[in-house]
Amino acid sequence: MTSQPLQQIPGLYHRKIGDIVVTAVSDGYLDGNLEVMRNVDLDRAHKILTEAFRPARRTSVNTFLIYSKGRLAIIDTGSGNYLMPTAGFVQRNLAAAGVDPKSIDTVLLTHMHPDHSAGLTDMSNGELLFPNAELVMHENELPHWFDDGAMAKADERAKKLFFQAGREQVAPYKSRTRLFQQGEVFPGVTAIPSHGHTPGHTAYLIASGDHQLMIWGDTVHVPEVQTAIPEAGMGFDTDLAMAAASRKRMFDRVSADGMLVAGMHTHFPGFGRLARRGEAFALYPEAWVHSFDQA
Repeated sequence: MTSQPLQQIPGLYHRKIGDIVVTAVSDGYLDGNLEVMRNVDLDRAHKILTEAFRPARRTSVNTFLIYSKGRLAIIDTGSGNYLMPTAGFVQRNLAAAGVDPKSIDTVLLTHMHPDHSAGLTDMSNGELLFPNAELVMHENELPHWFDDGAMAKADERAKKLFFQAGREQVAPYKSRTRLFQQGEVFPGVTAIPSHGHTPGHTAYLIASGDHQLMIWGDTVHVPEVQTAIPEAGMGFDTDLAMAAASRKRMFDRVSADGMLVAGMHTHFPGFGRLARRGEAFALYPEAWVHSFDQA
């Protein structure tokens, strides 16, 4: 008797950006409700999701490998074993891609929330999951998440998942951490500060020749709602108003010339283009191609 499959194929997708190859690596997804959203009428938000055939909030968690100039980086590391059982699959998918984590020489963080940084270290044994990598992030991140005063003001969930988890994950990389303000941080990769979601939240512009890709980090968490209502934010935005302003600037920038975008919470594999629709926007996923040379 033939048994039925029990899991999907590995969450991997390759995309060429000029001479650079970007590989989307899925960490899985997180399910939740819309009550975490702010500055939005929830009835309207539910209606937008229902009309998009997404009756619930399912948030993809994506990371991206960057192959450039003979080097290999990963942008964000997924959620490790800190969150739901539907996430935490970066290491499994790297193995499926034939990528040894020891070959990754740079980890670029968009920010230190647990679905981005909690895959740095195996907390069951303290093992570095990227043992040869330099850890690179904006200079604002560490001072905030290691600020005991800021931690004391947070609720218990945020203390555990944002402050404590972040500290536990990055501490083993202390001797190999590099901080930046902006500019090129890896061959062909330029840091674009986009603060508000966290004090150091950063997007990364991938550029090679005439080709560009903006990996915009957590510019959106609920793509259908936040593109339709750009002022809509999340309860875990450190600065709600600043995050909304950064989102609108990002939307204006990438929609002006139809720039290819990807995000940590756009639906896997995450590549698409943003178009202006009056005061709102719409995100159109890029068509899947068999060979990434055709992209």
